[in-house]
Amino acid sequence: MPDDAPLFDERAAPVPRHIDAANDPSGHRKRLRKRLLDGGQDALADHEVIELLLTQAVPRRDMKPLARSLLQRFGSLAGVLQADPHTLASHPGMGEASAAALQLVRVAATRMARQKVREAPVIGSWQALIDYLTIDMAHLTVERVRVLHLNARNMLVLDDLVGEGSVDEAAIHPREVIRRALDIGATALILVHNHPSGSPQPSRADIEITNRIAEAGRLLGITVHDHVIIGREGHVSLRAKGLI
Repeated sequence: MPDDAPLFDERAAPVPRHIDAANDPSGHRKRLRKRLLDGGQDALADHEVIELLLTQAVPRRDMKPLARSLLQRFGSLAGVLQADPHTLASHPGMGEASAAALQLVRVAATRMARQKVREAPVIGSWQALIDYLTIDMAHLTVERVRVLHLNARNMLVLDDLVGEGSVDEAAIHPREVIRRALDIGATALILVHNHPSGSPQPSRADIEITNRIAEAGRLLGITVHDHVIIGREGHVSLRAKGLI
C-alpha cells in the first residue's frame, strides 16, 4: 500500500533503537548506512541509494523492490530523483512521503548548484552553470525557456522563466526579452531551454529565435552571450557551434 504518513512529524515520539532493529532483523539498513559513511559517494549502487532514501520515509518496510521498480521505470538514478513529484507519488508502492524523500535530494542539489553559479562570474565558471542547468532541467517532460540576465561583471542578476512550449515567438518574444533586461539593468544574457526528447541538438527555430534576440540586443547594448540547450544526452552551446 502507498505510504500516506508525513515525512516528518514533530508530534511523534522518538523511535527507540530496539524498534529499528526489530524492523530490520538482518541489519541490512545498518550495513547500507555504514557503507555510505565509510565509503563515500561510490559506496552504494544506484538502487541502494534510492532504497536508503526511501527508508527515511517508510521505516517499517523492505524498500529494495520499490527502489528497483523506480529505476526500471525512470531509467537511472538521476531520472528517479528528477521525476515529477506527482508521478513519483502515484507510482505503485509510493506515496507523498516517499516522493518527498526523493524530491528533497533534488531540491538540495539544485540549491547547492545555484549557489555556486551566483558566487562567481558566469562566463568564468561555465561548468558550474552547466551543472546547475542539468540538475534543474535535463529530465523535464515539458520544454521550458529561461533567460539568465547578467550584469557588467557577468554575475547572475535574474534567472527568469519566460515560457513553456516550443522555442519560437509564441513562447519567447525578442523585444520583451530585451525590454526585461533593460528594466533590471542587465547588460548581457544567456538563453536556456531544454529538449524533453533527450537530444540537445538545436532546431532551425532555436537558431532563428536566438539570432533575432541577439540582433535586438545589439541595437540596445545588450549582449547575448549564448543559447544553451539542455537534454538528458548532454548540452549544446550555440556559441560554441558558431551559430550566434
